Amino acid sequence: MTQDTVNKISEIFKVLSHPARIQILQEIGKGEACVCHLEAQIGIRQATLSQHLMALRDADLLDTRRDGRYIFYRLAQREMLDTIQVVAELMDMEFNINETMHKACDCPKCCD
Repeated sequence: MTQDTVNKISEIFKVLSHPARIQILQEIGKGEACVCHLEAQIGIRQATLSQHLMALRDADLLDTRRDGRYIFYRLAQREMLDTIQVVAELMDMEFNINETMHKACDCPKCCD
């Protein structure tokens, strides 16, 4: 393994080290979501949420799609959730990405 590879892996783990980012990935793992939707689901204020989303995007963990005034986030690689799942299992903890969304917001996803 090259030093560049080791550095890239280390950077990914740094990005994933914040609990809010794990929550964001867990929520987006259920389907693409906009900032207002994530705010309603996770309970993090918009400004903080946007900073975390930017860090995840900069690490190439998220892709985006614009729909009018909304930007929807989706996982760039669904396998990242598998990685988090394996870590949770190694620690004998639960990481469930299949829970249904239940808090609505004003985004097109909730209004459909």
